Amino acid sequence: MTNPDLVTITSGDLTARINPLGAELWSLTDRRGREYMTDADPAFWTGHAPVLFPIVGCVNGNRYRYEGAEYELSKHGFARHSTFEVVDAQDDRATFRLTDSDATRAHYPFAFVLELHFRLEAACLHVEASVANPGEAALPFSFGFHPAFAWPLPGGAAKADHVVAFEQPEPQPIRRIEPASGLVLPEPFATPVEGHLLSPDASLFEADALIWDHLASRSVTFGTPGAGQLAIAFPDSPMLGIWQKPGAAYLCIEPWQGIADPLGFCGDLRDKPGIISLAPGEARGFRMDVAVLAAD
Repeated sequence: MTNPDLVTITSGDLTARINPLGAELWSLTDRRGREYMTDADPAFWTGHAPVLFPIVGCVNGNRYRYEGAEYELSKHGFARHSTFEVVDAQDDRATFRLTDSDATRAHYPFAFVLELHFRLEAACLHVEASVANPGEAALPFSFGFHPAFAWPLPGGAAKADHVVAFEQPEPQPIRRIEPASGLVLPEPFATPVEGHLLSPDASLFEADALIWDHLASRSVTFGTPGAGQLAIAFPDSPMLGIWQKPGAAYLCIEPWQGIADPLGFCGDLRDKPGIISLAPGEARGFRMDVAVLAAD
């Protein structure tokens, strides 16, 4: 990593590097220097692990309505393009904060405090997002993680041997995106999960992400049994997206609270799928743990 602005934390077993621009995890390496995050090849996608706030996905026409007024808001919201304040940085942990400003209120007229807490403990990265409402009105929002993990992972296994193993069987249909608009199609699609196993393949993502809007699991493992694997837990997120640009050397496993607008949606922001309404003075947390599992 050559970016001088990255904040580095380490447990000895793992080292994480986080960019204050977006509070975005750019790198996660083990003590041998092996990288578990995307190579960010610009031929595919330069993201690493953007934070999705105050929406997940697109709103119809990049515009939404709230109490009769209309606002413009781009895909996944503005947090990923905002510079967070580094409010704490220690050897093994760091905290980043974003608050509302004139710039955010032009697109999202709400008071908020968004914090991202990163902590390394042995071979596990703990990430906790906290959304607080310091205002006098309800705060409607969605939140999502968007980490892009190396595919193949370190460990020597072939890309084709990697699987996503869900905590629970996931027989329910999934949702897909209408490519032109980025909105969720109304019809359900048959799940590619067999039992609790998904064998990712580039062809699955030619029509954009796989979306589980009624997810039974709150954790998955990704990788190849006996070789490189990650255990990813997301106890507070009821939805999941899995995505890549076909052919890229990453797989995004994305715990979400919220999804894109349904195709043709013209309702109020508060009626968007997955929106949470946070009362004044309240806060809501979303955790994601990423553990590197030792090879057999």
